[in-house]
Amino acid sequence: MNDILPQQSPAWQQVEAVLRQVAASYGYEEIRMPIVESTDLFKRSIGEVTDIVEKEMYTFDDRNGDSLTLRPEGTASCVRAGNEHGLLYNQTQRLWYMGPMFRHERPQKGRYRQFHQFGLEAFGLPDADIDAEIILLTARLWREFGIADQVELQLNSLASNEARATYRDALRTYLSQHEEVLDEDSKRRLQSNPLRILDSKNPDMQAILVNAPQLSEYWDDESREHFSQLCKRLDTAGIKYTLNERLVRGLDYYNRTVFEWVTTELGAQGTVCAGGRYDGLVEQLGGKATPAVGFAMGLERLVLLLESQNKIKSQASADVYVALMGEAAELAGVDVAERLRSELPNVRVLMHCGGGNMKKQMKKADKSGAAVAVIIGDSELENSSYTVKPLRDQTGQKSVSWQQLVEYLTATIAEKS
Repeated sequence: MNDILPQQSPAWQQVEAVLRQVAASYGYEEIRMPIVESTDLFKRSIGEVTDIVEKEMYTFDDRNGDSLTLRPEGTASCVRAGNEHGLLYNQTQRLWYMGPMFRHERPQKGRYRQFHQFGLEAFGLPDADIDAEIILLTARLWREFGIADQVELQLNSLASNEARATYRDALRTYLSQHEEVLDEDSKRRLQSNPLRILDSKNPDMQAILVNAPQLSEYWDDESREHFSQLCKRLDTAGIKYTLNERLVRGLDYYNRTVFEWVTTELGAQGTVCAGGRYDGLVEQLGGKATPAVGFAMGLERLVLLLESQNKIKSQASADVYVALMGEAAELAGVDVAERLRSELPNVRVLMHCGGGNMKKQMKKADKSGAAVAVIIGDSELENSSYTVKPLRDQTGQKSVSWQQLVEYLTATIAEKS
């Protein structure tokens, strides 16, 4: 688990602002769910024979003896909230959420045991148009972030539950012929969840899978048509994609569309965003049958990717630094700083505290990143004036009235922010 320090927070704020703006532009609304849920919720939704449930969940008993879990992902919590508050049955909902998730997995670059996700879910829409919309939304995010050239869309269909069950049997039969060379994880999954072997990162397993049956050979007609309609919409929108028949996702609730946006800029674990359709989950968790589709992205890895591509704008801690010389100025400075904040609410005003000579104060002003210092001393108080000193150019300082000060800061800072 890690801290996000003050010098790192501006990058997160920039990323979060884009996510909120793009989600709102598509008509999605925010939902906020608890960090702690019943353990059974995740066992029923994610699947008991998954790495998350078997190895990674932070689970504990509370004082009543109830088993609780820090949420490892957001979809199950979102569905639980939708069912509990009557948001889903015979309705359409477009929802987004953002916040911390918890998994006890091996820390690596951009992956922590407390991590943050942005997720988006759409309910009540069965056709491929909403699948396409969600993928188009993610593509717009990459354009907004300026990294469209650094990510690639991989696409697959897991078909219907029935078609997938038939394929599962065929895959199990094939893999059973190679059981003596399967690694321990694959042997464990062979009977319970053989599709997860397709997702193995072990090169030896990938070699065995070269001649394995393909899932697309078992697609039912409806799933084939659904996938065709999705591809047509992506083609029309100019979204490039690669069919990856080994893309199965790590959670049991997916059906039909699954997708991942991947990059080569973050090492072997290159997934930036992933999602798909999960039409059976609402009913599985106690609601009425409701089609659903969504995605989630890890914010730590997204911030890393943006920083690696120099897409994060550097940000000063202040726009205006108020420097004060003398006891009377220190008293007046509190009022001046407050009046500036009221007149210019989008301008960050940092008032000097702790005394010191002007040289020391100007050093702190420069270190703050402020564009302008406003200096108040005895002569300024006598003349009801303010000395304005630009810190990022050589235009020189000047004495101005209050109105001139507000107009100057409006023109040089507020209108540019």
